[in-house]
Amino acid sequence: MKKITLLFFALVTILACKEDVETTIKLNGPVFGTGYNIQYYSEEGINYQKEFDSLFTVINNSLSTYISSSDISKWNRNEPVEIDEHFTTVFNTSKKIFKESKGLFDPTIGNVVNAWNFGPDENKFLTDSTTIKSLMQHVGFDRVIKTPTRFIRPDSAYLDFNAIAKGYGIDVIGEFLESRSIRNYIVDIGGDIRASGINKEKKKGWTIGIEDPNFDGSQSYSKAITLTNKGMATSGTYRKFKVDEEGNRYAHIINTTTGYPTKTNVLSVSVIAPNAMLADGYATTFQTMGLEKTKVFLNAHPELQVYFIYLDESGALQTLSLNGFPE
Repeated sequence: MKKITLLFFALVTILACKEDVETTIKLNGPVFGTGYNIQYYSEEGINYQKEFDSLFTVINNSLSTYISSSDISKWNRNEPVEIDEHFTTVFNTSKKIFKESKGLFDPTIGNVVNAWNFGPDENKFLTDSTTIKSLMQHVGFDRVIKTPTRFIRPDSAYLDFNAIAKGYGIDVIGEFLESRSIRNYIVDIGGDIRASGINKEKKKGWTIGIEDPNFDGSQSYSKAITLTNKGMATSGTYRKFKVDEEGNRYAHIINTTTGYPTKTNVLSVSVIAPNAMLADGYATTFQTMGLEKTKVFLNAHPELQVYFIYLDESGALQTLSLNGFPE
């Protein structure tokens, strides 16, 4: 019995020592028009920044409409292109959200987004109703069908995955870390997040701040939650907007049924989902859907947790947590 006890304590000591030598790695850099912050714990102390940057390059070359030589840019120009697994994964997930949202999430809205000068074409300006009506004739993700060997699509179809690709990029990094047996990490790109395990320095799940909707560009956080083994994304109208010559404010999220910027009292919506790609796509969807329709939608989606910041009828700031979003 004494020998067994000694062996037990020896094993505990070995495991404790092994845990103690884990190195905290914190990395950051530019990506997707914003920046990334990644933290993880590695027994070998390996810095994977080169691998991360290589993965980001691959994703951009597949999905970025801002790169003229990317796969999606070639696809949009009807040029021969062999799409990769990244394109396929994002396409299939986009199709899922498109169907569930009854078209409110639609990646073929890209040319309309560009017309409002929210896309990669920086030379376009706010446009007239005739132009919008003309562009809307080519919107409809239901007309783009992927078969095992090819796409069935109108020649005028234009895809833009910017409302979901950032979340997907986060997931790619998370999956890479897990392939290296790293289970405790956080990947943050422009405020959208995938968190796994715990923050070992604080010995608890990862603390995430929900940004206040400040129109002046300042950053503040009135709410913080603990996130683990989930993805989270926030879509807001309080930063990316344009003002025309008459002083009218236009939010960057375009209503896919009208072609015009979404008119809503919602300032931001944060979504917790099984991964960051889903959180990213649904956050954009719920911004367009609004509070009441989102409530109905969530009845069939218990896996999604949602937090709204909005203005009530008197213009007062209000919040609403749905499906058990952490308090």
